Amino acid sequence: MSSVALIVSLLAIVTALAALAERIRIASPIVLVLAGIAISLIPGLPFVVLRPDVVILIFLPPLIYSAAWNTSWSDFKANFRPILLLAFGLVLFSTVGIAWVMHTFVPGFSWPLAFVMGATVATTDPVAGTSIIKQMGLPRRVVAILEAESLVNDATGLIVYRYAVAAVTTGQFVLIEASGQFLLVVSGGIGIGLALAWVVKNINRLTKETPVVETTLTLLTPFAGFLIAEEWHVSGVLAVLSSGLFLTIRSSEFLSRQAHLQTINIWNVISFILNSVVFVLMGLQLRRILLTTERYSPSKLIFYGAVVSLAVILIRFVWVFLASYVSRLINPKSESHPLLDQKLVTVIGWTGMRGVIALAVALALPLKLSSGSPFPLRDLIIFFSYCVIFSTLVLQGLALPIVIRWLNIKPDERAKQDEIKLRIQLATSAIEHIEAHYSLSDDVSDETLSLLKHKYETRIDRLRLQQNGRRSKVNESAVREALRMQLEIIQVERELATHLRREGQDDEVLRNILYELDLEESRIRMETMGRE
Repeated sequence: MSSVALIVSLLAIVTALAALAERIRIASPIVLVLAGIAISLIPGLPFVVLRPDVVILIFLPPLIYSAAWNTSWSDFKANFRPILLLAFGLVLFSTVGIAWVMHTFVPGFSWPLAFVMGATVATTDPVAGTSIIKQMGLPRRVVAILEAESLVNDATGLIVYRYAVAAVTTGQFVLIEASGQFLLVVSGGIGIGLALAWVVKNINRLTKETPVVETTLTLLTPFAGFLIAEEWHVSGVLAVLSSGLFLTIRSSEFLSRQAHLQTINIWNVISFILNSVVFVLMGLQLRRILLTTERYSPSKLIFYGAVVSLAVILIRFVWVFLASYVSRLINPKSESHPLLDQKLVTVIGWTGMRGVIALAVALALPLKLSSGSPFPLRDLIIFFSYCVIFSTLVLQGLALPIVIRWLNIKPDERAKQDEIKLRIQLATSAIEHIEAHYSLSDDVSDETLSLLKHKYETRIDRLRLQQNGRRSKVNESAVREALRMQLEIIQVERELATHLRREGQDDEVLRNILYELDLEESRIRMETMGRE
């Protein structure tokens, strides 16, 4: 079996496992880590090694852009201070702390190599953590902080990683020169990303109502930004990040509705596939690493991996609680700062999970130095990175619901109330528009106006009952039953349309009808989920 066929087969198995994980309410990244370990235990599988530059180009731009595309800019601005403390301060603190642990406790790690290790695992991947937190109903601000932290700290950590790797490969590092270059690398990357986003936005306006072209342009943007920035020797990661944030804010202004739906779905698929591929590749390399690291026995490797993982976890807790304490000293009267609640401090400290970005960065380490000799301890850095991912993502991720229940953190009702207020505001605005533009029109009958207004008035009445903590059992029961019946009717229509296609009826018309049924079913299922 060829390497490509093997990887595709393993991806199919991993996808099936991820689907099973969704049913049993386990975050898919946890399943991917375990699948990678299982793959490494299968005897006879070939070893697959990708070129580091290929790893960086294929995995980092789309993963970072996808995260930026799904980030709320309003939440980002509202929680700027805690995000800054975590995404910049914690990354630097973690890099230095982990480097000290590696240099002190793990034989063979020079300071440059120790800093490479620190930068590799300094960034978080809160997909598993935030998905569990959302299920537990914790405050939206905590989720927003963790999501934005992972997005921004990717850029911080990867810039530090770049300088650490350069110090190892060239054997030179001057702090003053690096500091000046750092500012240029950061500002240049952000500038190129924003300029590219402006160009993409205006091109999209010219191609509006052509969803295929719009979606394709969206897919090309992160790669273009990354390549242009790297060609100019500035941060490709920040170029991708800044362009993604800019475009997600403006997306409703230049993307057609169909392109917007396609973009969201496609990026979700791409993110899942890339996550799966990384962990499959890691599984194919893990056994080789264990077999070729002759200097360390398997027991010593696991011991050192546990030491590094424990250091990563403890360093995060130290920084998060320190940041909470300093925030209290700076502004003791503030009640809005989420890090002031010690229970939430613990959750934020616990949710420092490493994932696919850390693993992709480890796999992207150069194979050779500038002199042509092999990159020292490359396999060890990859192995220890996987240990950190396993400890933080699997062990901490599975234990997170237990921690939340142990802390007795109650579900956040304020977010639900804010959502109800917003929905009432939208429905009220719709009624005002109907009365202002259609009530005096001779072209619109009173019956039509009554039907339109009744729809929104009923919605407002139902929302106000929920707002006051009451639910009309009759109304809710009737609505749920109506939604269930609509799904059943859609399935009947779908089966008939499919049957007619098989019999040779107009394929294009029936394909459009099936697409409309899919959209309608998605809308109904979203409404059903909102009532659970």
